[in-house]
Amino acid sequence: MERVWRTVAGTPVSCVEKLKMLEQNLAEFRALAQDIVDDAVLMGCDVGQVREVLAHELRCLRSRYGAKD
Repeated sequence: MERVWRTVAGTPVSCVEKLKMLEQNLAEFRALAQDIVDDAVLMGCDVGQVREVLAHELRCLRSRYGAKD
């Protein structure tokens, strides 16, 4: 299934370069998150707690450009 990125107004983002960057950023994020989970497991941490911490960190992120949530 192909992801549809949307603007604040709800319309699909159509710029190919923007879509490419968003997908690249998401792939980098996914790889880093996977490294965090794997390292935590190797250190004996609970995967569920690691996921909760990562989810909390995501919820706390705010735009540096003043965009509203």
